[in-house]
Amino acid sequence: MNFARGMSSNSLMRWSGTVLALGVAAFLAGRDGSAQPKPGAAPPPAVTVAKPVKRTLSDYDEYVGRFTAVNTVEVRARVSGYLDPIHFKDGQMVKQGDLLFTIDRRPFQTTLDQAKGNLQQAQANLAFAEADLARGAQLVRERTITEQTFDQRTQAKRVAEASVAAQTAAVKQATLDLEFTELRAPVAGRIGDRRVSPGNLVTGNTTGTTSLLATIVSIDPIRFEFAFDEASYLRYERLAKGGRDMTSRDSSSLVSIKLLDEQDFTHQGRMDFVDNVIDRSSGTIRGRAVFSNPDGVFTPGMFARVRVPGSPSYNALLVPDAAIGTEQTRKYVLTAGADDVVVLKYVTLGQVFDGMRVIKSGLQEDDRVIVNGLMRARTGQKVTPETEAPPKPVAESAQINAN
Repeated sequence: MNFARGMSSNSLMRWSGTVLALGVAAFLAGRDGSAQPKPGAAPPPAVTVAKPVKRTLSDYDEYVGRFTAVNTVEVRARVSGYLDPIHFKDGQMVKQGDLLFTIDRRPFQTTLDQAKGNLQQAQANLAFAEADLARGAQLVRERTITEQTFDQRTQAKRVAEASVAAQTAAVKQATLDLEFTELRAPVAGRIGDRRVSPGNLVTGNTTGTTSLLATIVSIDPIRFEFAFDEASYLRYERLAKGGRDMTSRDSSSLVSIKLLDEQDFTHQGRMDFVDNVIDRSSGTIRGRAVFSNPDGVFTPGMFARVRVPGSPSYNALLVPDAAIGTEQTRKYVLTAGADDVVVLKYVTLGQVFDGMRVIKSGLQEDDRVIVNGLMRARTGQKVTPETEAPPKPVAESAQINAN
């Protein structure tokens, strides 16, 4: 106010005109947009974009199950006797035919020698009866002996033949009992610990109570048993009837497993059996697959997760799982439009495979999905997109988790 009083009227008018001209110029410049941005204004944020990856995939289902041995054999004695030295170490791998236990052979050797002696005696009696019968045939023709005497010699020969047959069987039985004193592995696999120490009397027989000496379980190949629900069973059967290679009784579809300390399903096997009934109490049915086990890592009773085909092959679009956003119950991705403006698209998600999420609907193959810099992107805001290198292609007909 003091400044205005100190100025002349002409000077005041000139100063007011200058201020007004500058204001009008600034207003016009703001309207036509030709003015330069203000110093310090932030440029559009930089984001990384990538197009969805197109792959041929198959859904899979996962179940928990246990390994079981193809063959489980209890080693029991067939003859009774005192146990002699043991020829294996507890828990070792054995081959079919390997000697495991030996029972004292001496009593059985004595029985065999006696049976052989009785056989020789019976053979001698048979030889005499045959010769006597031959002489009787000539004498009966000459009427030297009666028909009754000849019949007696014939009967004596038959008795001698029967005695030889009986003693021959006795020799075979004694030989078999002697062989049974050596207990050999009936199958290849891993043997457990010994149940009887040397020097103990073991009871052997083909019937009744016998002594359990050890147990052998086969290791390679090995079976994996698991149970799946009735709805999955119906889905598998109907897809299999449509010519699909699914988890059914009539197919040997490829399956894979991972152990409790593994991250990936790296062990491959094939289905070989589906049970014929559904369990009433649990509503599940039992399935079985076979796996090779050359290094013996899989052990009967061990837990693992199995992955089985759950759908036919189909074409799918995949984006990094980190690019998926959540808005209450809906899922979305941010894309960069043709004018580099952020566009929000709601999507329907599928499963995850190697960090990539399957998009079932809501996304096109040529969309540019923002995969990095999501915190800087806002819907309707312009961004500076940078294209990300495409990921390494996954194997064709890869499988993805349907659970």
